[in-house]
Amino acid sequence: MNIPNLLTIGRILLVPLLVIFLLDGKELAAFWVFVLAGVTDALDGFLARVLKQKTDFGAFIDPIADKLLLITSYITLAVLGILPQWLAVLVVSRDVIICGGIGILMLYDREFKFKPSLVSKVTTFLQLLTVVFYLGHEFLQPIFPLGIYLVYPTAGFTILSGIHYILRGLRILGDPEAIVHQKTTDQ
Repeated sequence: MNIPNLLTIGRILLVPLLVIFLLDGKELAAFWVFVLAGVTDALDGFLARVLKQKTDFGAFIDPIADKLLLITSYITLAVLGILPQWLAVLVVSRDVIICGGIGILMLYDREFKFKPSLVSKVTTFLQLLTVVFYLGHEFLQPIFPLGIYLVYPTAGFTILSGIHYILRGLRILGDPEAIVHQKTTDQ
């Protein structure tokens, strides 16, 4: 187990702490836990590259840790009435659709490797920024009064990114060259 992977596991372990703070009404503490999780995300990727410690486990667990943090944040903030519920539904639905699509591609033995697109990177950035704003809205609102409107570009890019991934998945699904191996049956 290397340092980047330990940081990723640490990020996963911060998720329950974030929820506990939110449920206890300690939004400022939850804000700092989320910021710490974001720092570990940036740091684990940086260290993996600099120390040449990229692993298959890290490549697998890092996006799971990111999604777990984001989805849990959106659901909890929406249930508590801090963030619009419709936005949480969009964010979670997009990720569920993407995971379902990956499952379908695997079921049909399609070879794929999704590298995050620019649309996807902007989506993730906006989703993170929106959570940060809503977690720290009490002290960020005076500094960034238009932050309340982050929900609209976040929603737009979430939808756009979801459509983008659906189209990519359909293209791979329809490509006979993308089959990992041919199934053969003995008769």
